[in-house]
Amino acid sequence: MREDSYRLATYAEREGSVRAGVVVDERVVDAAHLASARDTGDADWPQSVMGILEHWQDANPRLRALARAVRSDAGAQMGRPLSEVTLLPPVMYPGTVFCAGANYRDHVREMSQALNLPPEPDPHELGLKPWHFIKASQPCVRATGARIALPRHARCVDWEAEIALVIGKRCCAVDTATALDHVAGLTIVNDLSARDQFKREKVPPESPFRFDWVGQKCFDGALPMGPWITPLDDIGAPDRLGIKLWVNGELMQDSSSANLIFSFAEQVAHLSTRLTLRPGDVIATGTPAGCGAARGRFLRPGDRVRIWVEELGELHSEFCE
Repeated sequence: MREDSYRLATYAEREGSVRAGVVVDERVVDAAHLASARDTGDADWPQSVMGILEHWQDANPRLRALARAVRSDAGAQMGRPLSEVTLLPPVMYPGTVFCAGANYRDHVREMSQALNLPPEPDPHELGLKPWHFIKASQPCVRATGARIALPRHARCVDWEAEIALVIGKRCCAVDTATALDHVAGLTIVNDLSARDQFKREKVPPESPFRFDWVGQKCFDGALPMGPWITPLDDIGAPDRLGIKLWVNGELMQDSSSANLIFSFAEQVAHLSTRLTLRPGDVIATGTPAGCGAARGRFLRPGDRVRIWVEELGELHSEFCE
């Protein structure tokens, strides 16, 4: 681990105020407090993670200097133990959440087999571009450790462990060579999906109006996110990160970002040709094999889901009625 490495989190103070926190090893230090104590004392230092993301190019090196200070003998007791704070969603709240569909080779292969369909060719060979849909932000995003009520309108809610990119620099019509320069860091999301709400009943199969993306993808708590943002330049090999998901301790998803079809850079570059990406926007980059749909198993009240992504931490959720 780098001497100046850190994680960027949003947490709740005892009195309920929402703060931006710098996680260094097992301690959380208020970002604004660090700025006044160890930096220039700027009155304009951002109080939120969103504010930090809006000034990412200036904030990141300063936060690295602050992380070094925390690890020094003089700063060893700064902040509070991580176990004593309540983590909130790291971005409160993303301006836009983009989600990639069918973007892991093992997941596409698994679903083709489950549906008795022939293997699909690599979209690159067909000249296709990345494919995304948009998910609601504030209604859907939940913190690690949250209890999430399963939607009453659905009986087949599925899990989808994903790596998400957090934008830290305005991004418009960029190429793949420079796309990741606009990414502040990575976090974990669970792109929950109500599989039984994807097709509208009594609408003909050939109708272009048959599909209900809101019903399937947007419900309260449909996007657990966290536990924090890991800066991109702290990640050794983002294209080879291990991904695992357990339901009640049973391993369901076990893959790696090496199985991505469209890379992180390709996704950012393509989306930036359609609209301007802004600091705080989030891109969920797709899920690997192991979802419940392929085995006919879905979430039930009382289920506990744990997602681990290499170098990014763990995201925990509990589901209830």
